[in-house]
Amino acid sequence: MKLSKKLLLFLYISIPSLAISQTTQTKVIATGGDGIYSILRKNGLEPTKYYKAFIELNKENLTPDNGLVKGRTYKLPVVTKDSIITIDTLSIVKKTIPKTIEKPIVSNTPVNQINYPLFGKDYDDVPLENNTLKGAIYYLISGHGGPDPGAIETYNSKLISEDEYAYDVTLRLARRLMAHGAKVYLIIKDYNDGIRDKKILEVDYDEVNFPDKPISKSQKLRLRQRTKTVNNLYLKHKGAYQRLIVTHVDSRSKGKNIDVFFYHHHSSKSGKRLAENIHRSFKEKYAKHQPNRIYSGTVNSRGLYLIKNTLPAMVYIELGNIKNKKDQKRILNYENRAALAKWVFNGLLVDFDESKRLH
Repeated sequence: MKLSKKLLLFLYISIPSLAISQTTQTKVIATGGDGIYSILRKNGLEPTKYYKAFIELNKENLTPDNGLVKGRTYKLPVVTKDSIITIDTLSIVKKTIPKTIEKPIVSNTPVNQINYPLFGKDYDDVPLENNTLKGAIYYLISGHGGPDPGAIETYNSKLISEDEYAYDVTLRLARRLMAHGAKVYLIIKDYNDGIRDKKILEVDYDEVNFPDKPISKSQKLRLRQRTKTVNNLYLKHKGAYQRLIVTHVDSRSKGKNIDVFFYHHHSSKSGKRLAENIHRSFKEKYAKHQPNRIYSGTVNSRGLYLIKNTLPAMVYIELGNIKNKKDQKRILNYENRAALAKWVFNGLLVDFDESKRLH
């Protein structure tokens, strides 16, 4: 007897679901600081491959922004011998990734430059020097922002904050990357600051998260928000060379003078190489400009939330101690901030070139 087309279709759709009922499901308990990406990594699963399956399996136990709840039990996607997820993939609804609205203005400008208003009136025209970084995608996060200015200190009776100086260095870095053909996403943005050639950068609280979302007062929600933004964009560009650079200004005792230092994810070879390439750039510049001084900046792994939960290979940079007088000279002088951005950029150029040769 011949089977009808409808019956064949029914049997075809039902087979994947049958595989679930015959497979033992692994469960894990979320601990403090866990996100979907870190918990998958800890259990040997590639986040870019299994995150949708994880959400589908655990949607009833996730927060509205797909966060995990400490102490709650979650199911891990089951992997077969061929590394195929044995759930009914037909039932997974594809989520639309927000389209970027952060586009340079190219009309009424010379063909060899773009206009990018976010850089401010003195720097919004960006000369396109070359296409050295064509195909590279960078996500830049300047620390804190919005309701959280980060570390705060006074300088000559005026208030200075970490987020303003980290943001200025980040903008300068973004401009250099764009000038060499890279695609850049500024995850934290302030529409009325721009690049500022000033010593005292006025503290404000109007920064937004890409594309234009308010930044939460909750530290946990802030970190989840920027992590989710980066990861969504990363998946949109999957297969491209992608790197994340997070910039902070440290806060320690006033007597602690520190050099620029770098963190990466402990199991990311690409992240470690990225940090080491930028670190090497700084060592070379210090040797050239301050030959009698030993550069003591370091490269280490660390388990910070953004490091653990973001998908691109990344480096987390501390630019100095905002409370230390010597470090203040480094970050308050705009020429020094421009130099910091240039030295980071030089390391990124080397990293991109090495990555092309390795692949």
